[in-house]
Amino acid sequence: MKISEREIMVLGDEAVSWGAIDSGMKSVYAYPGTPSTEIFEGIEHIVSSLDDGRIAKWTANEKVAYEMALGTSYTGHRALVCMKHVGLNVAMDAFMNSALTGIRGGFVVAVADDPSMHSSQNEQDSRYLADFAHLPCLEPSTPQEAYDYTCQAFEISEILGVPVMVRLVTRLSHSRGVITRKENMNLPECLGIPPEDTKNDWVLIPSIAKRRYRQLREKLPKMLTVSAQYNKTSISGHRLGVVTCGMGRAYFNQLCREYPALKEYNRLDVCSYPLSLTDIRKFIKSCEEIYVFEENYPYLEDKIRDMGQGKRVYGRRDKSLPMDGELNPIILKKCMELPLAESKKESEVVVPARPPRLCDGCGHRDAFNSMKDALKNIGVDEPRIFGDIGCYTLGVMPPFDMINTCVEMGASVGMTLGAAEAGLEPSIGVIGDSTFFHSGLPTLISMAKSKTANANLVIVDNKITGMTGQQPTVAIDIFEDIARSFGFSEEQIHVLKPLPQKHEENVKYLENVFSQKRPDIIIFRRECVQALRKKLYQKYYQK
Repeated sequence: MKISEREIMVLGDEAVSWGAIDSGMKSVYAYPGTPSTEIFEGIEHIVSSLDDGRIAKWTANEKVAYEMALGTSYTGHRALVCMKHVGLNVAMDAFMNSALTGIRGGFVVAVADDPSMHSSQNEQDSRYLADFAHLPCLEPSTPQEAYDYTCQAFEISEILGVPVMVRLVTRLSHSRGVITRKENMNLPECLGIPPEDTKNDWVLIPSIAKRRYRQLREKLPKMLTVSAQYNKTSISGHRLGVVTCGMGRAYFNQLCREYPALKEYNRLDVCSYPLSLTDIRKFIKSCEEIYVFEENYPYLEDKIRDMGQGKRVYGRRDKSLPMDGELNPIILKKCMELPLAESKKESEVVVPARPPRLCDGCGHRDAFNSMKDALKNIGVDEPRIFGDIGCYTLGVMPPFDMINTCVEMGASVGMTLGAAEAGLEPSIGVIGDSTFFHSGLPTLISMAKSKTANANLVIVDNKITGMTGQQPTVAIDIFEDIARSFGFSEEQIHVLKPLPQKHEENVKYLENVFSQKRPDIIIFRRECVQALRKKLYQKYYQK
């Protein structure tokens, strides 16, 4: 694919990438997380081809990414930060407060939610957080809209002086479609740092923060005016009405092609937030019964129920739609009692499910096997291991059965220490190198100070962010130095190589470590087999 091509086939994520590039974005920062990863990777590929001074960098976590992008905006350049929904939790402080500071160069927050939890811990709906921060949110339903809305989000951001969220979901992020790009790609331009009369707006001491919050709330009418340009109300006089947004809109449009009579329904298509309550009331008044199709929480449905004056509303709350999981056309058909296609014949082949597993030859396998045998040898037949987020979380599966918790990034460190101080012996946590840099560092300081807790932090170090596609980590080969700088002695720092031929040696070594009445850092260091095959270590670290 050539950079100059106007019509291209792309993922929904990549449509955002092109929208940012064509809008004159200067910098993009991110931490990898499905389903948002391909937004950054798309830009990274384009930036390397353009060689025009644009910046694309992975960061330690989403908070860092957000702050670096905000610094770019402060200088007057356009910036994009991208993350998945739970990543926005990590960036929440910066996200909320950037609404008060405002922006200089256009600032877009691309967030990909994950209904059905294909690769996530929850189904969090980022529209609530945009609402919570009093910030605009655009919600595309096709790759073309993902491109167009990203381009327009930069413009809106500079018009309103606030960050703008572009919200995707997994099905759009990973669907392909043809997009038509703008005729001309904008080059990065600089507005300069904030002028003299606004230079203190970014200093959120109470006296300034109160004024900035009031000014943010005063922007609401203008936000509603901008938002109204995207939302469309169509009142035909039919007794039934449909409210759609995001993939709910895409699926309903699909059904309209199959069942033309659905085109006669009253419709409220929501593409942008905040949404005018006046428009909602007007739409409700036009209908006797209302269907609400949205991913993934009943955000609009609750507003309509609250203002519905007793009218029947079909959605997740009344179980007309499943309360959890993503939508699809069949679910919409069942909700609207439309005829379904005949069921599959019994003779048709059913493809069995293939649950994920650790790769053949993965060092995590040998690490788990060594830990399991060592614990058994010291009399711990049913260990409880505090896990974290990464490939190694698959240690929960047979034959390992060696991960018992996975809460959020970095939780293994704090849970291991807390359990040890409460009396669990030995207390063991497992964390990957990228996850440790993401969220494990602060708690390690507390672990170093807890001199007598039998807390054992196992760092499975493959020098790569393996689970999300083998992206580079922010640093390599520095865990020993970090541990020393935090106060761990040489006797508390252990480096092992997880290989089958070293199994017995590693087991005996771990038996001794797990029996100590102190905190210990155990580093299992071995390269990712997939990254080795792709020669990524040479690409990332031997420049």
